[in-house]
Amino acid sequence: MNEPRRRGPIARVLVGIWDAMNFTRRLIFNLLFFALLLFVLALLASGESTRPLLERTTLVIAPQGRIVEQYSIDPVSRALARLSGDRASVQVQLRDILRAIEAAKDDERIERVYLNLDGLQPSGIATMREVARALRDLRESGKQVVAFGQAYSQDAYLLAAQADEVYTDPMAGGVMLEGFSSYGPYFGEALQEKLSVDVHVFKVGEFKSAVEPYILDAASPEAKQADLYWLSDLWQRHVADIAAARGLSAAQVEAGIDGMADGIAALGGDFARYAQQQGLVDGLMTRREVDELLTGRGVADDDAPGGFRAVGMEDYLAHVDRDGPVLNPRKPQVAVVVAEGVIVDGQQPPGGVGGESTSALLRDAREDEHVKAVVLRVNSPGGSAFASEQIAREVRALREAGKPVVVSMGHLAASGGYWISMDADRIYADPSTITGSIGVFGMIPNFTRALDRLGIHTDGVATTRLAGAFDPTRPLEPDVGRLIQSSVEKIYDDFVTKVANGRDATPQAIDEVARGRVWSGAQARDRGLVDELGGLGDALADAARRAELEEGDYRVRYVEKEPSAFARFLEGMSSTRMGARLLGDGALARSLAVRALPEMEQHLQLFESALENDRGAPVSTMAYCFCGIR
Repeated sequence: MNEPRRRGPIARVLVGIWDAMNFTRRLIFNLLFFALLLFVLALLASGESTRPLLERTTLVIAPQGRIVEQYSIDPVSRALARLSGDRASVQVQLRDILRAIEAAKDDERIERVYLNLDGLQPSGIATMREVARALRDLRESGKQVVAFGQAYSQDAYLLAAQADEVYTDPMAGGVMLEGFSSYGPYFGEALQEKLSVDVHVFKVGEFKSAVEPYILDAASPEAKQADLYWLSDLWQRHVADIAAARGLSAAQVEAGIDGMADGIAALGGDFARYAQQQGLVDGLMTRREVDELLTGRGVADDDAPGGFRAVGMEDYLAHVDRDGPVLNPRKPQVAVVVAEGVIVDGQQPPGGVGGESTSALLRDAREDEHVKAVVLRVNSPGGSAFASEQIAREVRALREAGKPVVVSMGHLAASGGYWISMDADRIYADPSTITGSIGVFGMIPNFTRALDRLGIHTDGVATTRLAGAFDPTRPLEPDVGRLIQSSVEKIYDDFVTKVANGRDATPQAIDEVARGRVWSGAQARDRGLVDELGGLGDALADAARRAELEEGDYRVRYVEKEPSAFARFLEGMSSTRMGARLLGDGALARSLAVRALPEMEQHLQLFESALENDRGAPVSTMAYCFCGIR
């Protein structure tokens, strides 16, 4: 057989160059083609969304998923989740809802607002109260508000109650007011008896119950006492808000809840009729009937999904941005930095709180000469004590630089969430904010017994008593336990002292309201942990006043990492009908079927962090609060 002719070195070099050029040429042409395709799709999508905003238009606010301070899911995943109907991965920003409602108040083109709350997921009571407050202001401005839900959860109903007219489906409808609870899993028996895992806990404060799920089978009496105190305050406030919005008394609402079982049974199991009977809804209508009602009151539009002239919230905000004044980049700014989620060490993407990443955002605001004041919006249960202190240091640095810092607490600002707030010039909280929980804990799981059951044993030698003492496969020495407890107590003392310095109080006075105890925003204000009760708008106005900025002479800017251009394009296109067809029905959606990783359960996340060596420290020290509500 004839062997193929071997090329010489010069020929091989020339062939290699040609192959490289050929590959580059194909790559460039493919990239140009893809860019052209995206450009065409963008034109199609933008052309659809540029319908003029006419008079007598109904603004449709139909939040899908959970209302958040800041997106925690990347734009591509959000877009695909929206198209696939995956509500768990869909989010809407609180700032967008508030901005749309605020703009609609003075927009003569908007005749009324239609609230469709079927897609809303539980989002936190303080967050709901923020939206409810904006809807109430909208209604008082003279704009009609109509609400519809096939059935209302108690979160969604707080928003619906602010409407002039509330409707629900006659068959599947109703209003489920059930009260607040704080239940969670307890792993004590599972860890200690079933898995033979010993959990060593080191804490300060009789109310610091965050570690109880790992060592007990039920909540301690102290934890139940503290939780019921703030839960009751939140519930009474929730009932009062609903009663005031519907023209009822709190006693009437409570009586309707207590008598729900008997009342619904008397009506043959009809939840919808019972809600109407109790004055919670104004009528029973299907979605089609509500559409016909809005068509009759507004302007018919055969091309619109509901048959009436309407604009969705996202499209409306696009009109507001396009029609509004051109923003001057040199105009003085009040910067908003969002701290939402568990506080962890290092870098975190938007929607998370990282000791380094959030500190960097605050530092950017400090170094920007156009930023005159900062609002730190906190919605966090806490987390790493060290990361919390990193962020608090940047808050203090802002004040030292002469830039006022005002904290606006959202639904939850407890433990580490309070740590990063305590040094602000002023702290605002909603009366239903969950805050406090000033306390710290450390935790070391030990797997010695579990390994023994498997016939696995640990043995060896060490040069000192401490060498290998923190190994979770070896029994915990008593001296090591004392060492860790001393460290936790020291960090708690630091926490209390820093709060005292920030709040102009004595450590003794702060300790009385600390010890890990959780408070509502109103209770925290009464105890000096919060300065004022109010929402984000109040905090922004206060920050501007402290910076001596007149209304209209400054702009509000969120300091956050911007998504990529492609991500913004895909998210924007997915909100249009054309984009939905192209992405949802075609192969492009399947090729981009990226799913956001589900958030790890908080209990397991903390348990895992306890196994990690925290910058050489003997144990990871946490300032965290398991104080959610259901």
